[in-house]
Amino acid sequence: MHVVLSIAGSDSSAGAGIQADLKSIAACGGYGATALTAVTAQTPGEVSRAFELPVDLVRAQIEALWDALPVAAVKTGMLSSAALVAQVADCLRRRAPEHFVLDPVMVSESGHRLLAPEAVAALRNELMPQATLVTPNRHEAQALTGHDVGVPADAEVAGRALLETGCHAVLVKGGHMDGAQAVDVLVTHDGSERFEAPRLDSHSTHGTGCTLSAAIATYLARGFELRDAVRSAKRYVTEAIRAGVTWDGRTGPPDHFFYLRHGDVSGWLDALNVRDADSRERRI
Repeated sequence: MHVVLSIAGSDSSAGAGIQADLKSIAACGGYGATALTAVTAQTPGEVSRAFELPVDLVRAQIEALWDALPVAAVKTGMLSSAALVAQVADCLRRRAPEHFVLDPVMVSESGHRLLAPEAVAALRNELMPQATLVTPNRHEAQALTGHDVGVPADAEVAGRALLETGCHAVLVKGGHMDGAQAVDVLVTHDGSERFEAPRLDSHSTHGTGCTLSAAIATYLARGFELRDAVRSAKRYVTEAIRAGVTWDGRTGPPDHFFYLRHGDVSGWLDALNVRDADSRERRI
């Protein structure tokens, strides 16, 4: 079992945040540990309140887990204040995880601000330089770079701008872009690559950014190369959205364990664990 530590906030509806991370990590073959940063009152469609936990308590959680468990990868999500970003950044500098996926959560899908404006600079200056991968969506990439992001070519430009923060790689997610295909753009210092999937007509998208970043962190912890981790995680999220649920007809979460409701569980798992050598032969 490869331990993946998620440092993020709680979603009371369990579709996003820590709860989604734990489900995604388990579904992709890892063991999820958590350091809770905030508690929210929310449904799949709305965040009504959010409360940040004391930064010393967040640090205590991280240190306790690191002393007890063999942490193979870290994923961060909701880090609401500059003080919290600085505390987490200091912990990660001291512990130096081999893999660190930073999901720069700024605003909820319903428009509730989850990252204070003054914390954006701390995120760029203290956390991004440590990241194996940063996973902004369209709006986050725009906010972090000042570049308009509407199509994959724009995403590549924004990704290259974010590389200047010192991070190893950037994945600009395509869920909020236009087009028949949902195109995620991976940008590294060696070039760029696009990962495409059909844009599904689905409302089961609550927490998909959390789910994707946690899945990538899990595949990295398991020893996948970065591009293979991204490819497998994207396939996983696409199928989880396809099988997702809604209760009000408007917004709902993906089904993180969709393959358990299919007959050929081992076949699905085999198809989701795709490495470069057999990527052309295996198709979902």
